[in-house]
Amino acid sequence: MNDIALTNCLRLLQSAEAIKNRLAGEFSAVHGLSVSEFFLLMQLDQTTGRRLSRVELAKRLHVSASTVTRMATPMEKLGLLTRESDSRDARLAFVVLTDTGQTRVQEARTTFAKQAGYVFRDRWTPKEQDQLAALLHRFVADSPGSLT
Repeated sequence: MNDIALTNCLRLLQSAEAIKNRLAGEFSAVHGLSVSEFFLLMQLDQTTGRRLSRVELAKRLHVSASTVTRMATPMEKLGLLTRESDSRDARLAFVVLTDTGQTRVQEARTTFAKQAGYVFRDRWTPKEQDQLAALLHRFVADSPGSLT
């Protein structure tokens, strides 16, 4: 077993959790969103037509389709999302970002960018951040819905 691989995976997971925890409070207080809900909204915002099927959203978020439904329902009640049926196949439904949802995701993205700056500000030079971005891109390059 490669100990450095194990160490790197553990550190990546710990880092991701630390960043999510740092964002969670402000996202909830300011935008009324969890970090996971923000990711869902971002996926829709970066898609042509601002809509995806539940199954495609699940793939992009690495969760089940039923989890997408549980996440989307409260956001639908808030007017951030709507559902749309496929005109050719009534069994296929899409999750659609509303104008209100698009405004909310843009506002939350500003908060995210500010917090991301704090995460890296004291520990990483701009060159190191560029190197890290290139290295991390290898993990997500082939993933559907890679966020930028």
